[in-house]
Amino acid sequence: MNETSSSGSSKVEHNELRQELLRAEKAGGQTGQAASSVMKVLFPHMILEEEYAMPPLKLLPRLARGELTPEMSRILAKTDALKAELPQMLEEHTLIVMALKVLLQAATEEKHPEFVQFASKLIAHAQQEEEVLYPAAILVGEYIKLALKQPR
Repeated sequence: MNETSSSGSSKVEHNELRQELLRAEKAGGQTGQAASSVMKVLFPHMILEEEYAMPPLKLLPRLARGELTPEMSRILAKTDALKAELPQMLEEHTLIVMALKVLLQAATEEKHPEFVQFASKLIAHAQQEEEVLYPAAILVGEYIKLALKQPR
């Protein structure tokens, strides 16, 4: 896999999220309806993450080892796009978290502890993306620009 392709591990994780939401949807009732609402806001968002946020993060281990190559500048289009899309992605997170809280409440009321746990973990994951992953992905681009003396 090249540096600008989506991270395989993020695609696996996103596929697992899809499968879990489909299971929740099949549970029916309020839980199923809430899971369906989560999917409507989450799935398009995951495509953006796979396209813009995950590829720069794949470079972190190499950059941390001091490796820097001119080819890494190819990632700058993705980090610049992520930086531009960040306000929209954060707005989407707000909608996703609101939908997850509805799922959390429905799963609690309908006694589906596995979906309560799932929704809680996904809410925490969204916070981690906002506080760590998105900024780290953007910083990869900023570091490469500075290190390779690319125009800002």
